[in-house]
Order: sequence, then structure tokens, then C-alpha cells
Amino acid sequence: MASRNKTEHTSAGVDEFLDTIADPVKRADSARLVELLTAATGEPAAMWGTSIVGFGSRHYRYASGHEGDTALIGFSPRAAALTLYLSLDFTEHEDELAALGKHKVGKGCLYVKKLADVDESVLVSLVNRSVAAARAL
Repeated sequence: MASRNKTEHTSAGVDEFLDTIADPVKRADSARLVELLTAATGEPAAMWGTSIVGFGSRHYRYASGHEGDTALIGFSPRAAALTLYLSLDFTEHEDELAALGKHKVGKGCLYVKKLADVDESVLVSLVNRSVAAARAL
């Protein structure tokens, strides 16, 4: 029996979710990310699981046979940082990451404490590259 994905598209409201963010800077940054990611994808924001705001969707299938649907790109306003879920090999974007500003990376994730810490034009470039990479998968 195939396991279900932990993070699936839901009918929950994005605005209602964002309204629950107590930190006014994180709430404003999240609203700005909705604008940027909507522009990059041409897709409306939608909730994926209980805390991820995603845009668009794509189907994936691993060599193991596991498959499912996920957002083209998304973010979550976590307590420690805004977490952006990208489809990039960060080693191929070291120059852009160096120009981005204060951030951390993990496997497929870009962590930013607040948008004021980064160069928005560099962030938009990374987002656009990620969307293109996700669509090519």
C-alpha cells in the first residue's frame, strides 16, 4: 500500500493562514512573498498541508516508484525563518547566493530571517530559476 504524502494541497485559506502570523514583520514578508511567487508562477497561492503556501503544482515520480504531487514552489513562515522550498541545486548558484544577502540553505530550502536582509532582485532571480527547473522536471 502506497503511503500518502505528508504535504498535500488543501482547501484552507491562505489569507486566513497569514493572518495567524503574530510577528508583523514576518506577516508582511509573507504577504510580499505571495506577490513575488504569484508573479513568478502565474499561479494563485494555495495551502499545502497546514503551514506551506504553495504555487502551482507538478507531479513527481522517484526511482523507488513513490509518486505524488507537490507545489512548483512554496514557502512557510517558520518560527526561525521564512523557509522557501526551491527546486535548485544550490552549488550551481553560488554567485547569486553570495549576492543574495543574509541567508542559509538546506537541501532544497532557502532560509531567510526577513526580506530586508536580502537583495529582492537576486531573490526574484533565484525564484524564477527554481520555477523553471520545477517545470522542467
